[in-house]
Amino acid sequence: MRAGAILLSLLSLAAAVSACGPVPVAQAEASCLRDAELASRPRGDARIGIGTDGDGNLRSIGQINVAISSDYMAGRDPSEVFNRCVVRRSGQFPTRALYDQPGWRG
Repeated sequence: MRAGAILLSLLSLAAAVSACGPVPVAQAEASCLRDAELASRPRGDARIGIGTDGDGNLRSIGQINVAISSDYMAGRDPSEVFNRCVVRRSGQFPTRALYDQPGWRG
């Protein structure tokens, strides 16, 4: 019984470690677009509305979200941020430049 528990623990550990491994370069490129976009400029949105509480009283509702990356604050080039991100996640260089990536909105 003890050997079975050890084997199960080792298999769980192997599965956890393999989940941390490199991803395919196409997947890394797609996920790294967000990092490059945040390096080019801050992103944000605002939402404003009117609602009612449980007693029928009107209330104003507001929300502001802002995302600023440390890459933007440091003045890093978005294409360098993209390249570094892809290499870090996949272990390979991107198959095409950031500005040629589908979905790039810089």
